[in-house]
Order: sequence, then C-alpha cells, then structure tokens
Amino acid sequence: MDVLFLSHRFPYPPTRGDKIRSFNMVRHLHQAGHRVTVASLTRSKEEAESCHGIRDYCHDYVLCEVNAPLQVARMAARLLTFEPSSMGFFYSRHLQRKVNHLLASRNFDLIIAFSSTAAQYVSRVKDIPKLLDFCDMDSQKWLAFAKFKQWPVSLGYRLEGIKLERQEKALCHQFNLCTCATDFEVATLQSYGTGVACGFFPNGVDFEFFTPGDKGDEADYVRRSISFVGRMDYYPNEEAVLAFCRDILPALRIKYPDVTLSVIGAAPPGNITALNRMPGVMVTGTVDDIRPYVRKSALMVAPLEIARGTQNKILEGMAMGVPVISSRTSARGVDAVVGDHILVATTADEYITHISRIFDDEAERDRLAAAGRARMISHHNWPRAMALFTQSIERCRAIAAAT
Repeated sequence: MDVLFLSHRFPYPPTRGDKIRSFNMVRHLHQAGHRVTVASLTRSKEEAESCHGIRDYCHDYVLCEVNAPLQVARMAARLLTFEPSSMGFFYSRHLQRKVNHLLASRNFDLIIAFSSTAAQYVSRVKDIPKLLDFCDMDSQKWLAFAKFKQWPVSLGYRLEGIKLERQEKALCHQFNLCTCATDFEVATLQSYGTGVACGFFPNGVDFEFFTPGDKGDEADYVRRSISFVGRMDYYPNEEAVLAFCRDILPALRIKYPDVTLSVIGAAPPGNITALNRMPGVMVTGTVDDIRPYVRKSALMVAPLEIARGTQNKILEGMAMGVPVISSRTSARGVDAVVGDHILVATTADEYITHISRIFDDEAERDRLAAAGRARMISHHNWPRAMALFTQSIERCRAIAAAT
C-alpha cells in the first residue's frame, strides 16, 4: 500500500511518549513492505536535523518548520472562537499546502492521522480510507487540568476541553475508523455517541533495552530509594512530584530517615529544582540514560492524578524489573493486574503502606519485580501491539470499501 502518515510531532527520534507510539507505527508499516510518506512539523533547525533519521523507516517524509511565537499567536487567535486553540498551535499553512500537493500527485491507498490535531490536515479528504489514532482523548486531559488550576486559568482549560471534545466528535464522522491506546479511552470515545467504528492497540515497550541489568552491577539497588521519571516541563508530572514531596515524603521520612527520591527528567522548572533543598531529594534534569538511575531504586512511583492513555514511564520501569506504585488514574493505561504486577494508591497513607511493604520485604520486592517484567513481555510487546494495529488497518479499509 501507499500510505500517508500525518503526525502533530515528527515521529523521530522516539524520545517521548507520543513519538514512541507514532514511530513504531511508521516502522511497522515500512517493515511490512508499505510505501510510507510521513508529514509532520518541526520547531527548530536543530530538531529538523534530528528528524532525518526517519529515512531508514519510511519511503519519504515531509518536514515543515514552524515558528513558536507564530504558533502561539495562532493558538491565541482561536481563544474567542469555537475552534480549539490547540488546533491552531499545531496548524501550518505550509504543511497543509504540502499535504494537498501530495494528495493531488499521488494515489494513496490509506491515510493515517496520529492525533486529533494532525487529523485537521486531511479531515475533508474523501475516497481514501482514513484511520484516526486519537491515542488519548486530549479533550479530557484539558478538562482534568481545569480541576487543578486556579481561576481564571481554570476557565480557559475548561473551555478548551469543551471545544476540543466537540471537535473530536466531529472528526469521528470524517474517518472510517478511530483508535486509541487503551480500552478506557475507547470507552470515552464510545460515550460520545457518534456511532463511529473504533478499537484500540496498546503501547509497547522495548524490553530488550529496558532490562533489569546484570546482578552485581547497576542492578544492585539502594534499599530505601524511590525514583520518578518524566519530563518535568509537563504539568501533570510537575504536579505529581510536588504533591508527593508535600504530602507523602515527609511522613515517609519519619519512618525511614534514610529514604531518597530521584526525580529524573528533562527541563525541570524552578519549583522542581528547588526540591533539591529537601533532605534526600535529587532532581537530575536531563540525563543521557535513565536506566542506571531507575535500576538503582527500590521502587518507582507514578502518582499522576492527571493522566490519559498509557504512561510509558510505568512500562519502562516494570520492564526493568523495578516495582511500580501508581495512582489509579495512571494504572488504567497498563495491562496489568493490580496487586500481582503493579501496586496502586490513592491516598498518602496507601502510598506509604505500599512503599513500606517493598522497603521491608525484599522477597516481595523481588516477586513484584519479576512479575511486572514478565507482564510487560507478554502484554506490552510491540509485535503484539502492531498486530492489533494491522487488524485496525484491515478493518478501516473494509469499512471504507463497504461505504
């Protein structure tokens, strides 16, 4: 097949959650023998240079560099309209012209749009089977943000969520099949009542890269140590770490004076770097490789209360054989059995109970470590995920042929 693949962020290098998923989709299509043309945005010349590695995984690609202030202006221009501001932030007239030219000059057999903001470039295209991978229902994330923000900022987030949900419903009718990364996101999509055909395929994890390591080397963990992984300029991660350090860590320190917390992730804002002043807390900023830091920890926490889809940090931690204690919200995106493969908590007391359980019982830690990795290998491997992706493509083309 000749496939046009559109993404709101260029799917290479696969260094963040959405890029990991889109890259694996592109690579799978290429390895299956399809001619894939990727079209997406970059935000700097430096970013554009790093994107060229995609040439080994596709037939062709289109890069359009956008200017950040202009994109912010396009976003702001939509504040008083019915159109979501996020659609403006990821819109480029230049990319639209290039997409239009591709569609006029090539006979594509399939169009795949990764995310609602990429879908706008091909929403009006007809007579070509089209699959929209929402991945996550972004509107619900904006609505969740509103609950954590102060007035009047909360109002802005809520309005964006309402507008984006309306846009998501409209997009459903313009594609033959819509997919998500988890079954609970599909349930959200179905609750819209659009009648759209939908399905899901999960995110995977590279369990040959994210390994427990060799005993006697970096795999020897520090007994009273906790890790958190995530980009720290992302508000849900920032809020989660601040809440953990405010509500959980002080009480935990009374019980375990030697407890440590490593916050591992790029671009920490000032309020996060300030946590270095707390006893036992280390904010690393950007690191070349997260694996040595995570492997040294007795456990990983993922206490995000604003979370949609799958948190790749959880998959990676479990694949490295590190027990994970997650919020119930974050755990929804992981195909694992609570108590058997992953622990979940809602209150500070629940987090402290689970952390104490791992700190005090080395055998229990070993059990969770082994069970978590085994679950990643069996349920979150990329071949399994891409087989489900292939089924979605076949279903999309069948629906298009029947209409």
